[in-house]
Amino acid sequence: MIVSFLRSAGFAILVAGGLASTTALADAELLTMRGTVSAADWRAYSDRFVAPTGRVIDDGNGGISHSEGQGYGLLLAFAADDRAAFERIWSFTRTELMLRDDGLAVWSWQPTAPHVRDINNASDGDLLIAYALAEAGWAWNVPAYVEAATAIATVLGKKTVVDDLGRVLILPGVDGFGRTARPDGPVINLSYWIFEALPAMAQLAPATDWQGLAKSGMTLAQQAQFGVEKLPTDWISVKGAQVEPAAGFDPVFGYNAIRIPLYLMRAGITNPALLDPYAKAWLGTGKLGPAIINVKTNAIENPLNEPGYRILGAALACVRDGTPVPADLKSFAPTLYFPSTLHLLSLSFLTERHAECL
Repeated sequence: MIVSFLRSAGFAILVAGGLASTTALADAELLTMRGTVSAADWRAYSDRFVAPTGRVIDDGNGGISHSEGQGYGLLLAFAADDRAAFERIWSFTRTELMLRDDGLAVWSWQPTAPHVRDINNASDGDLLIAYALAEAGWAWNVPAYVEAATAIATVLGKKTVVDDLGRVLILPGVDGFGRTARPDGPVINLSYWIFEALPAMAQLAPATDWQGLAKSGMTLAQQAQFGVEKLPTDWISVKGAQVEPAAGFDPVFGYNAIRIPLYLMRAGITNPALLDPYAKAWLGTGKLGPAIINVKTNAIENPLNEPGYRILGAALACVRDGTPVPADLKSFAPTLYFPSTLHLLSLSFLTERHAECL
């Protein structure tokens, strides 16, 4: 259903930077996800990170929950075709995080009272939640999920997607990141461009320029290449035409930005201009794989050795060269919430698109 609509809608992403071709996500093989996470892997993940209430627990971050985690939980429950778990996760999200007057989710829920200490949203969390609801609603024929996704997408488009200097941006939150909110604003986070979700948003909330947002995201991804490794920082100032690491944040390619190549690949975007920096930084002789890197000193601050991080490099090698995924990464065993989530998202993608590498 979703693929045929998107093709008829003609959602296309123009690849910027003088490249020769136009990438049309509508004509690519869009992810269907459903059934791409095994029951055993989902059980191992949910037993560790999903409470019976549907709260997704970030055990590497003080046991908090956040809108991003709830969105990931919904996506993975859908990929495992577990409708009961999906409904539990959505119920917790709806009752405990959807507290803002505008209908977006608060970004963080603490396990000790008061549970909500900051009512600002996180736009990637809202985007993940709306995307998962839409895909599940369409696949399982649950109109209430699609209605909820439409409401979130509509508000997200109105409040966080902005046209600035001719670029369509998604602000990381409603408050605190815009041109008037910071001396170096707008400040963006490129990992908030979840490219695979944007065609679904275009169906849900067509008044927003989601296609323009996709185009600007790829343009910025080519511009935000800092340091010797040419990698983006987590937080980036786009105040002027020249992008730069945002003030007040560590100038690192960190836990946020590490998701960017996965989001590109899951959206079917394999353009070398976008993926080559990650391949050069992670793959080949003498490379340690994914790591936290200070783009100003060029120092590796933290190698990321967990399977959920290493599989990002393995997926990139598979997409680029057909390289088989190492045997120890083909099976899933939970470590901490975040790398475990990336591991399952990667395995889901590879199962659907690149089974030859598994």
